[in-house]
Amino acid sequence: MQRHELLRALHKATAARNYLEIGVNDGRSLALSKVPSIGIDPAFKVNVDLRGDIQLARTTSDEFFAGKRPLGHLESARNPLKNIRKGRPLFSHYVGGTALDLAFIDGMHLFEYALRDFMNVEKHSRWGSVIVLDDMLPRDVDEAARDRHTQFWAGDVFKVIPVLRKYRPDLLVVPVDTEPTGVVVVFGADPDSDVLKKHYDEIHAEWVVPDPQKVPENILGRADAISPEALLGASFWPELVRARNLRLPRARGFGRLRSKIEAVLPTSAAV
Repeated sequence: MQRHELLRALHKATAARNYLEIGVNDGRSLALSKVPSIGIDPAFKVNVDLRGDIQLARTTSDEFFAGKRPLGHLESARNPLKNIRKGRPLFSHYVGGTALDLAFIDGMHLFEYALRDFMNVEKHSRWGSVIVLDDMLPRDVDEAARDRHTQFWAGDVFKVIPVLRKYRPDLLVVPVDTEPTGVVVVFGADPDSDVLKKHYDEIHAEWVVPDPQKVPENILGRADAISPEALLGASFWPELVRARNLRLPRARGFGRLRSKIEAVLPTSAAV
C-alpha cells in the first residue's frame, strides 16, 4: 500500500474533524482532506484541486508554530451553527480548545527537523490524536543519507523511532510497511510532556552525524513494521474516536486502548 492510500484510509478510520500537514509539496496528500485543514510548506507548488476549508501557510514549520494561535484556522467558533457549516467540532471552544485529530509530518528529510515537527505537533494534540511521520523506513543506507543522492530519499528521519522509544516510552510508536519509504504512526500524544525539549540538545549532539548513516537492520528489513492493511483493519479505531470525541482523560482512556493496539502489532513493534 502506498503512503497516500494509507493516509486516505486514516482520514476515514480516525473520523478526523481537522487535519494538519507539514510538507505540502504538490498538494496530493493535502487534497485527501475534506475537513478544515492547515498545510505548511515554505515552497509549496500545488498542482491539484484542494477542496474544503484549507489554510496554506507558506512558511517553515518552526516559524508557523512560533506564531500566535497557530491553529486559529481550526478553532471552533462560539456559534455551533457556524461550526456545523465549517465541519468543526460543535463545542470545542468551551471544552478545552482545539486539538489536532490527524497530522502528517513530511517536511525536511533531516532528523532534527522531523523531531522538532513532532514536538510542535504534539503540543497541539491530545492522547486521542493520530500523528503520522513519513519516510521512516529507508530501504538502504543511500536512501537514509542526509545529503540526497538517490531518486527516492528518506533522509535520516528514521532516527525519530529510537529516540521516541528511548525518551518517550509513554507513547506508542508503530512503524507501518508502506511504499516506498515507510511511515510511523504515533498514538498517545501528551501535550504537557517536556521531555524532548529538555533533552533536545543532547539528542541533537548524539544523533546528528555525517553520512553514511548507521541504519539499524530492523528498520532496513522492516522487521517490526505492521502491514497497513492489518493496522487499518484493527478493531480499536471506533473506541479511539469515541474516547477522543468525549475528551476522556489520558489516564482513563489510553492504557486500555494501548493494549488493544499492541495486540495487533508484531511482537517487536509493541514498544
